[in-house]
Amino acid sequence: MPLATWIKAGTSATALVLAMAGTASASPSTATATAQPGAQAAVVTLRYDDSRAAGWEAAIAAGVASWNASVTNVRLVEAAPGGAAEIVIVATSGWPQATLGPVRPGRQVRVELGSQAVNDGYNKTRIAAHELGHSLGLPDTKPGPCSQLMSGSSAGTACTSAVPNATERSRVQSYYANVFAASVVTDGRTLVDAP
Repeated sequence: MPLATWIKAGTSATALVLAMAGTASASPSTATATAQPGAQAAVVTLRYDDSRAAGWEAAIAAGVASWNASVTNVRLVEAAPGGAAEIVIVATSGWPQATLGPVRPGRQVRVELGSQAVNDGYNKTRIAAHELGHSLGLPDTKPGPCSQLMSGSSAGTACTSAVPNATERSRVQSYYANVFAASVVTDGRTLVDAP
């Protein structure tokens, strides 16, 4: 092959690699690659805004901590004040509800933490973790036992578990296994968690 052909091929390949690198790092605050020897893993960072969820801060923090301790390829972090967020959390007087995900970086879902459930005796932290589960793509599994976070209100008011079970963790892991996967998109339905 003539030298000019090699140079042209090398220049094209370099341009392609640089273009792909620019695309992959276009949003470093929302998708961060974590290098591990012998494996390529990606952690999807989703920001949440709870600035309109007064009275729910501790429950939200505990729900976020539960998810962050349970899954490894998606991380929930609080958005900077006034900054963009994929998960918008608000306090309401009705029943808790949320947009069914899985939400992707740059997209947005809404979580409503309704005081009606608290008034009826349901645990605030379980409610917050459950609604965040919807944002991550998990539908309700009603009726269900307390050991299923997504069983929601069907587990009864005595249930305070805010930890996803192995099946729920596995499903979320699969939804975020590939940061740029187009095969799993936000469902968009709003799920109301009334008994």
